[in-house]
Formats: sequence, C-alpha cells, structure tokens
Amino acid sequence: MIRKHHTQFTETELATLLNRETEIEKVKPAVSAILQDVKTRGDAALIEYTERFDGVSISSIEVADDTVSEVFDLIDPEILWHLETAADNIRRFHESQLEPDLWLSEIAPGITLGQKTTPLDCIGAYVPGGKASYPSTALMTIIPAKVATVPEAVICTPPMPTGDGGMGDRSRGEGAHQVIHPLTLAAASIAGADRIFCVGGAQAIAAMAYGTETVPAVDMIVGPGNVYVTAAKMMVPTRIDFPAGPSEVLIIADESAHPDFIAADMIAQAEHDPNAVSVLVTTSEAIADEAFALIRSGRAEALRSEIIKKSLEKSAILIFDSIDDCIEFSNMFAPEHLEIMVKDPLGSLNGVCNAGSIFVGDYAPVSAGDYASGTNHVLPTAGHAWTYSGLNVSYFTKKSSIQIIGKEGLSQIRDTIVAIAEEEGLDAHADAVRVRFSADDSG
Repeated sequence: MIRKHHTQFTETELATLLNRETEIEKVKPAVSAILQDVKTRGDAALIEYTERFDGVSISSIEVADDTVSEVFDLIDPEILWHLETAADNIRRFHESQLEPDLWLSEIAPGITLGQKTTPLDCIGAYVPGGKASYPSTALMTIIPAKVATVPEAVICTPPMPTGDGGMGDRSRGEGAHQVIHPLTLAAASIAGADRIFCVGGAQAIAAMAYGTETVPAVDMIVGPGNVYVTAAKMMVPTRIDFPAGPSEVLIIADESAHPDFIAADMIAQAEHDPNAVSVLVTTSEAIADEAFALIRSGRAEALRSEIIKKSLEKSAILIFDSIDDCIEFSNMFAPEHLEIMVKDPLGSLNGVCNAGSIFVGDYAPVSAGDYASGTNHVLPTAGHAWTYSGLNVSYFTKKSSIQIIGKEGLSQIRDTIVAIAEEEGLDAHADAVRVRFSADDSG
C-alpha cells in the first residue's frame, strides 16, 4: 500500500490508481464465442457451459415455483427476518424515487405539454453466485424493478459446486433448483422475481440478451459480475445498467476521524476481490499513520486475508493540505463508494460531484449501503461514476413526451415552425403545418 503526501505521488502511480478498468479486452474473444454459441444453440449451450465452467450437471435450467417456496423451510427464521427487513428498507427508498406523470400547464393558449413514464416489459438481473451467495444483490436488482412496476423480472445466477452445502448436497443432479444457494432463492422470492434460472457467466448474459427456449429475451440487463460478465454486458445489443468492475472505496478524513473505523472500512472493501481498491485521502499525518498501522495489523486477522493482502497492494493513503484538495481528488477518482469522515461532513458533501454512493459521517460504513440502509449497492466503478448513476427506479422505465395542441395553440407557433423547416430545406414539414390553415388562408 502506498502512503505518502500527494506531492510525492508520481505520474505513474497516479495513472495506475486512476486507471481501474478491468481486463475486458483480454476476454472479449472468449466472450464473443460464448455469446454466438448461446445465440445459436440456446438451452443446450447453457447446460454445456454450466457443466464446463461451474462443474455442475443440471437437467433443467429454470427453478420451479414450488421449489422456491420449499426453500424457506431450510433457512434460519432469524436470517429470513433480516432479509425481509433489508427488503423493506430498500423498497421504501426506491418508492421515493417514483416520478408521477408530468403535466406542464399551458405554455401558450392551446398548447399543453407532458411526460408519461412507462415500465419496461421484462428485465433480467444477474446475481453472482457459485462458491459464495449474494442474496443482497437479488434484493437490490429486483426490488427497484418491481417498484417501477415492471411486469416480468427474471434472475440468472450460477449454481453452487455440488458438495458445498445448502441444497446442492441434498439433491445432486436433480435439476437447476437443487444447486442454487437457498438464501439467493429466498431473497429472489422476497424481492418479487418472477422467474429464476440456474445459469451464470457470460452465457447467462447471452441468454437474457438473445433469449433461448427457456430464458426470455429481456429489455434490459442489470447487476454486477466478473470480467466475463461485464464484457458480455458491454458486447450484447441489449440495454444495460453500466459497466462495472472490481469494487472500490475512497474515504475523505480529517483529524476528527476514527482511524480504527477507517482501517476497518478499507479492509472490508479489500475482501471483495484481489483487484478491489481502497483509498484514504486525509489532511492529517497522524490519521494516515494510525490507519496505515491498523490496516497492516488487521488484514491478517480477516478470513479472506490473502484476497485482502492483494487488494491492499493496489490501495493508497494520500495526504493533502486541505479538505478541498481531498474533494478535488475524489471527484477526479469518481469512486463507487465515497465515505466522508470530517468535522463538517455536510459542508464537504456540497463539493462532491462524482460518486456512485456517498456515506456521510463516522457511523455510515459502506456495509450499511451494501445490505440494509435502503440505498442500492449496484453502482458504477472504475471512474464510471463520472457519468453514470447507481441503479435506481428510473433505469427500469422509459419516458414519452406528450403534446396536446389545438388549432389555437398551433397558430401560436406556426410561423416559427415554417421558418425553421424552410431554413433546413424540409418544405414538407412546413406544408404539414400550412395545410391545417389552408382554408383560413384562402378565405
């Protein structure tokens, strides 16, 4: 981990920290072949890739409804209560994002303008799986779609390796539903998913983009994934949420911050992935030193210590002369997660322009947004927060402008339309207006 004053930061070190794109170009040829194969062979290709890449043989791709219902009996009721609690918070926050149809009062006599919001017909959510389970991602991707009243929301998630516990141990080889983690199935049900498919990787993205005999073609694909999933999302013609790579956090701190909180949050971020990035920018040499020491001592105690070690090698602690300088660097970095731990956090918040999700105050760790505060944890990474918003209800809708125009209203803008249309050489456009007044003009 780098620890230095920002003036000692070399151009190479800065470029490495800012250039966080995943190795998408390297995997594109392999992903392209998978996309074409699934497009051509459909379900047969999905079953073959599931056995090849996940080591699981499945006889069916879709999870049966009664199996989803039965899975609730396998889960600790306390965990189910926590999933329901998180879902309630996520639902309430996203309901606040709903936009009513817009009607603008007459801008001129006879002209009324408006905007109509309509949900997409069918969306697909990718929920990572395999050796780990991510029920929180099922909640984060499906709930906002259902809040937006999307009629059909489907999930693709890879199977657990057989023998890893959960339902995989109880029914080896009996179909897709037996090898998806029970928590993921329960979360998908709680969120309101309409259909669930046991398929992961680039092949899952292909299935949702092109459709197969079993998996429907969707209007939009959302959700995080590895480099193969991300590359596939960027290569299919279907609308997607945004490019996303390894997770990241940037923390802005002054002398009032708690170094143990900072160290804990940076280690937590590092356990996601060896390529995850954690950055502390601070005005305090003491905070930098204490956090650095705590990180070095604490990383070895975590369960995923090897992953954390590799991630923290890519991470940094930078010292700046002022909070404004810290904010300026943060805006350039455009982090997925931004934590603000300063004496005047709301004042600093005003200067933030580029961040996927912002956590304000000493008691607002990224973990809160990851699971239960209610905001969405599906966020742009690798600097894409410069231009993209995190997943929200508006991603699942489309907006149509409306104009209600009577004869009096058209007469108000008649000359303007005709003049501009003629200037562009589009006489038929001008005639489409003139014809409506031809009787009046001839009279």
